[in-house]
Amino acid sequence: MPEKTEKPGTETTTAATEDRPRRRQARGERRIAQLLDAAATVFSTTGYTAASTNAIAREAGVSPGTLYQFFPNKEAIAIELGSRLMHEMRQSYDEVLTPIDPAATPIEEVIAGTVDRFIEFNCRHPAFFALMHGPDIPGRMAEEHDALHRTLAARVEALLAPFTPGAPAPAVARTAQMCVGIYKAGLELVLAHEGAEREAYVQELKVALLRYLSPLVGDVVK
Repeated sequence: MPEKTEKPGTETTTAATEDRPRRRQARGERRIAQLLDAAATVFSTTGYTAASTNAIAREAGVSPGTLYQFFPNKEAIAIELGSRLMHEMRQSYDEVLTPIDPAATPIEEVIAGTVDRFIEFNCRHPAFFALMHGPDIPGRMAEEHDALHRTLAARVEALLAPFTPGAPAPAVARTAQMCVGIYKAGLELVLAHEGAEREAYVQELKVALLRYLSPLVGDVVK
């Protein structure tokens, strides 16, 4: 039987047909990113409770109908945004909260580097604090945040362990929880200010953590 031959231009038509879904997907991803950026602005400005899908659509420069093509409601937007931010925060944990040799790195350097990295993240993403510490965040997000908090406390505990070799494990765990608590309280003050005043509060936060930890790690520091 004679071989079948494709009509001229068939390959081009097929490639164009296959490329259309990819272009639509890319446009959809860009639109989602646009909506999430707008939501981050609205959440950080008004808080989660007062935010609305209309306000998010207006900030994004699209119609509410366009927004509803991608997200059914405000909660779905918050969950998607929160999940992406928590993923980025976990990456920060992996990069900053790594085992350290106490003999080579003073505790003040550990505190300064860790605080600077986490403050930079929260200043770059103010919506993270608004979503994670608001009074009415979605239940699923609250569960993910609790898991994130447990991970942070465990990583801080592992970081502190070499600095407190003689301390019982429960005591180190309590110390780690206190460090996280001090950081969170200081973070709220840092985010409430700008410019030089914000920098001053960052320094105060570092001092508070150093004064709390110094007596506990004094033997190692010396």
